[in-house]
Amino acid sequence: MMTRRCIAIAAVAAIGLGSTMAAQAQQEGLVNVDLSNLRADIAKDINVNVSQIPVNAQVPVGIAANVCGVDANVLARQDKGSTPSCQAKNKSQALNQQVQRQLVAQK
Repeated sequence: MMTRRCIAIAAVAAIGLGSTMAAQAQQEGLVNVDLSNLRADIAKDINVNVSQIPVNAQVPVGIAANVCGVDANVLARQDKGSTPSCQAKNKSQALNQQVQRQLVAQK
């Protein structure tokens, strides 16, 4: 009985790990997101001057899909030889964090 329980726990753990790894694989690519419509809002949210907010930011596919209102698969299928891009339509905390990280990296 104990062996079956251990096998069942290991199987569940393996399935969970596999789905986590698959989700990470989909998130690896970066997307150029046009922030021009949201620069003022992002600047206010992260408490910097709007002139510091870039017009474009590179963000993971999942964040880009969320703020652009586009399915992640659509972004992943864009021109395989180039970096996918989209226009941000919505703000998110994750986008703000990515922009803030890029600002810090530039300094």
